[in-house]
Amino acid sequence: MKLIRALLLAVLAVSTPAAQPAERHVVIVTIDGLRWQEFFGGADQRYFKQNDRGEIEPAAARYAAASDEVRRSMLMPFMWNVIAKQGQIFNARLTNGLWFSYPGYNELLSGAADARIDSNDKVPNPNVTVLEWLNGLDRFKGRVAAFGSWDVLPFILNSTRSGIPVKSGYAISELARDLPAYWNYGPFDAPIVYEALDTLRTKKPRVLYVMLGEGDEWAHEGRYRLYLDATQRADRFIERIWTTLQSMPEYRGRTTLLVTTDHGRGATMKDWGNHGRETPAAERTWMAALGPDIPALGLRATPVATASQLAATIAAAVGEDFRTFAPKAAPPVTFGR
Repeated sequence: MKLIRALLLAVLAVSTPAAQPAERHVVIVTIDGLRWQEFFGGADQRYFKQNDRGEIEPAAARYAAASDEVRRSMLMPFMWNVIAKQGQIFNARLTNGLWFSYPGYNELLSGAADARIDSNDKVPNPNVTVLEWLNGLDRFKGRVAAFGSWDVLPFILNSTRSGIPVKSGYAISELARDLPAYWNYGPFDAPIVYEALDTLRTKKPRVLYVMLGEGDEWAHEGRYRLYLDATQRADRFIERIWTTLQSMPEYRGRTTLLVTTDHGRGATMKDWGNHGRETPAAERTWMAALGPDIPALGLRATPVATASQLAATIAAAVGEDFRTFAPKAAPPVTFGR
C-alpha cells in the first residue's frame, strides 16, 4: 500500500506542471517639459506675476515654503512623500542635443538619440521603440497600450507599423470632446488619465504608457501658476494610477512605475518657459522609479542616468532584455541594493 501511494505521488509530481512565475508589469508616465528646478526645489516665488505695486499673485502662497524639501513636497506630494521614500529619484540628462519633444521621446523609448528625428513633425518613427518590440513578442501581443493628448504620439510609436493601440487627441473620449478645445492638438490631461485607468481595469495591459503634456503648454505661454497647477495635478494622477494598481491583484506587488520627462527648460526667469538647442539648461532632466524590484534608496546623488536608459529599463522591469534586439540602446538603469 505504501509503495502504491509513493508511486501515485511520484506520478502526480511528474504530471503536475511547474508553477509559472507571476507576470510582471510596467507603467510609464512622462510629464512633458517639467523642469528639474521645480521637480527638485518646488515653486520659485520670483516667477509669479506681480502687480504694479509689486504684490505677488495670491496663488503663490499655496506653493510657498522656506526650504526646497518642503516646497517640492507641496508641489508633488506623492512623488516626494511616497516614491522618494519607497523607491528612487535621481538626476538624468538627454543625449540627443536638441532638447525638445519628439527627439526626447524617441530617445526615451528607442534607447538612443537619432539625428533623423529633428522636428516635432508628424513623421512615423523609423526606430522600433521598446513598446513596439514588446508588443511584437507573443507574451505581450495586444497587452501594450499608450495614451496621450499630443497627436504626435501615434507617430512617435509608429502605431501603423507597431500595432500598438495609441489613444490621443479629442477623439479619445466623450469627456475630451466636451471640454473646451483650448489647444488644437488635443485635450487637457484629465481625460487621458481617465481613459488609461479604464483600460487598466478592463483590459489589464502588461505595459501601459501615459503621456502628460499640459504643463509644457502653460510653460510655453509663460503662465507659471498654471504650469505649477498642472504639475500638481500630474502628481495626483500618478498617485491615482498607483493606487489603482495596488487595488488589483494582477498588479499589486508585480508592477514597476517609471516616471520621467522628455526635456528640461531654461534656468532663468527670462528663458524658463523655453527649451531646445539654444537653451542648454534643457539638457538636464530627472527620473523616478517605484516597485517591488526597486530598493528604497530615495534621492540618489549618483549615478546620473541618461534618458536613453529608459527603454532598456522598461524592458528589464518586465523581465526582458531590449538590447538583444537593439544593441545600440543604452543599458538599463542600475538601481542598486
